[in-house]
Formats: sequence, C-alpha cells, structure tokens
Amino acid sequence: MDKQDPLHPLTFAKNRISCYNRSMVKREFTAVYQKRGNRYIAWIEEIPGVNTQGKTKTETKENLKEALALILETNRKLASRRAGRMIFREPLRVAIPA
Repeated sequence: MDKQDPLHPLTFAKNRISCYNRSMVKREFTAVYQKRGNRYIAWIEEIPGVNTQGKTKTETKENLKEALALILETNRKLASRRAGRMIFREPLRVAIPA
C-alpha cells in the first residue's frame, strides 16, 4: 500500500490529526492530583469517569489529558448516534463559584 493512499494508516492518522487540530476548541477543566505511595492518581473534577494514574505528576497529567480527550470524543459520538438527524449543538456558558 502506497503511503500517499488516503487509506494507508500513516496517511489516515496524519490527516485525522491535521483535521482535528483545525477544528479544536480549547476548554478548561479542573485537574485534581493526589499522591498515593510512589504513584499519583488524578481526575477531572467536572466530568465523572475521567481519571488516571502515573508514576510521576508529569506522566499523570499527560495520561489525564488523553483520558479527557477520549471521553469527550466518545460522548460526542454517542450523542450523535442516539439523536440521529435531529441534533442541535450550541455553546452554553455557566458561571460557577471558584
């Protein structure tokens, strides 16, 4: 399979990343870290189910970013499948105390 073929794994991954970066929206979440023994655990305060662990705080932070991105992407895909064609999206802002 030629690397220029759009279905080639490397080309597909490169195009997906390129496409994903163009439509990215930056959001801010609260990461909570806790040292347990010689490891760290972490979770996103605002979204249940986004949690991870790592040997260092840096590793844990990277793992948490990946877990958050996967959960957000999966939730969006699941919502689209359930709603069919009658789906509407709009930004929603809520003020909450810090």
